[in-house]
Amino acid sequence: MLCGIQTTCSGCPLTHGPVLFVSNHVSWLDIFLLNAVRPTVFVAKSEIRRWPVLGWLVAGADTIFIERASRHAVHKVGLAMQERFLAAQAVGLFPEGTTSPGYDLLPFYANLFEPARKAQTPIQPVALIFYHHGRRSDFAAFVGEQTLAHNLWQVLGATGITVEVEFLAPVWEPDGGEAPARAELGHAARQAIHNVLTRRN
Repeated sequence: MLCGIQTTCSGCPLTHGPVLFVSNHVSWLDIFLLNAVRPTVFVAKSEIRRWPVLGWLVAGADTIFIERASRHAVHKVGLAMQERFLAAQAVGLFPEGTTSPGYDLLPFYANLFEPARKAQTPIQPVALIFYHHGRRSDFAAFVGEQTLAHNLWQVLGATGITVEVEFLAPVWEPDGGEAPARAELGHAARQAIHNVLTRRN
């Protein structure tokens, strides 16, 4: 149970050693859902740091913030991710780059799969499936023109929200050989999550 929201977890999350968790992105809840399974350092857009209360909580969780307007942002974030992998930590990534209603996926940006390749770190996709009163729903999705305050009020004041957190088979685990290209890894992770989301529609 998270903020009065019922959660279920399935699959076999990698709970020891470095890992890159790659997930679809629906809500501000997503970070807390994955953290409830294993403490995870997330890559997040720098604007989140300015969110009231949530920004403070996220910043306090050692989040790696990406300054998307900076030419060197991806390089800096990549180095920070590799540091976490060397410390055997989990890093969480939302490769869509923004939230969606949760029924399917936006295109993936694969640039930040590269630090996991370089650090020989497993990459595990995670599907987040949202329900409201037993039916697939975008009720909790933080999308469109809705403000954070309105979404918080809507979600925390509601009943009947359930989220399934499904950990899928890693798309790559180090075996001593060369890792697939980051574009291939991104495609494989996206396809794995897509299959789960559309199967549940």
